[in-house]
Amino acid sequence: MTVSDVINAHFAALTRAEKQLAETLLDNYPVSGLGSITTVAENAGVSTPTVARMVQKLGFRGFPDFQARLHQELEATISNPIAKHDRWAASAPGTHTLNRFADAVMGNMRQTLSQIEPREFDQTATLIADCKRNIYLAGGRITRSLADYFFTHLQVIRTGVTQIAANPSSWPHYVLDMKHGDVLILFDIRRYEQEMETLARIARDRGVEIVLFTDQWGSPVAKSSSKVFRVQIEAPSAWDSSVMLLFLVEALIEAVQNMNWDETRDRMKMLEGLFDSTRIFRRPV
Repeated sequence: MTVSDVINAHFAALTRAEKQLAETLLDNYPVSGLGSITTVAENAGVSTPTVARMVQKLGFRGFPDFQARLHQELEATISNPIAKHDRWAASAPGTHTLNRFADAVMGNMRQTLSQIEPREFDQTATLIADCKRNIYLAGGRITRSLADYFFTHLQVIRTGVTQIAANPSSWPHYVLDMKHGDVLILFDIRRYEQEMETLARIARDRGVEIVLFTDQWGSPVAKSSSKVFRVQIEAPSAWDSSVMLLFLVEALIEAVQNMNWDETRDRMKMLEGLFDSTRIFRRPV
């Protein structure tokens, strides 16, 4: 669990002053917890002993232990592909790459599923299936392919689906057409892209619901999002794994198409007719 996970898990049991501190820490996480204990206390408007008591209540040995965890998380989120490769290479067992990858992916699957609330998943599917809402999708440099994959399927399932172009300078044009209650689906994993945070903020200000797919540390976009799916992405590679992101996307595709099956079936039939008339696919002889 990340420090933010720990804070959220213990939040209900905190005192009023501790909750005030916790909210300050989460507001600009993890940077807000990296100052001295005095600075952290002053920024939250609480006493230094309150900080010391809360971090121990969260299960840390003391404030230095708490900060050490934050530093580890910060290092993990900003590490470049070379640093990630070197870290895995130093600790990877001497087994075949296929086995090491399979072990990592299975671990990611178990941990991710243990943290996802089925009710949150169902609410998100219902949101996306609501044809009164327009759906917009965007991803980053790597995750753009996931947004494209999701878009291609949703476009078959329902009307009113738009994929936002890769060029951030064009994004205000899309936001211009967004209405209150529309849904913006974003993919943003480490190293988080600044333009994505800006897009989420200006869309949220127009009353748009933000659904975020991110990693275990959590993109800054989460602050503007009503639905957040945090998945495990680490793998024995210089690159992060997209397996769990794709898993969630495909699970949502299935859930949404079932909710809209009558309309989806009709659209599929029409699409197949268009495929036949345009001869896109080879016909069996």
